[in-house]
Amino acid sequence: MGCLVPFLVNMVTLMVVAGFFPGFELDGLGAAFTAALLLSIINMLIRPLLVILTLPITVVTLGFFVFIINAALLMLTSELMGDLFQISSFGMALLAAVLIALLNVLINNFIVEPLRKSRS
Repeated sequence: MGCLVPFLVNMVTLMVVAGFFPGFELDGLGAAFTAALLLSIINMLIRPLLVILTLPITVVTLGFFVFIINAALLMLTSELMGDLFQISSFGMALLAAVLIALLNVLINNFIVEPLRKSRS
């Protein structure tokens, strides 16, 4: 259950962002599921290495470089999925990365955490 909630939150945020921006397109619920799965795997395997390698520039930019890393990983996910998940440009990927991070924080703080607290 511990891995399922972040995966579902990723899936929901991808669908929400795809619904609002024409340059960020998902081809249905199955594509959202696959994109969330790939993004979760990429975030587990590649993101920690990139964060460590870019730590000096991340410190200099006060953490904002993490959004660049997230955008690059979104672009990688898009490339791996082909026509099912398309991002028009790196600028769109950067905007999506910021919005996905913001939505993740909001969903986790206002939905997931209250549900966890009410269960215990």
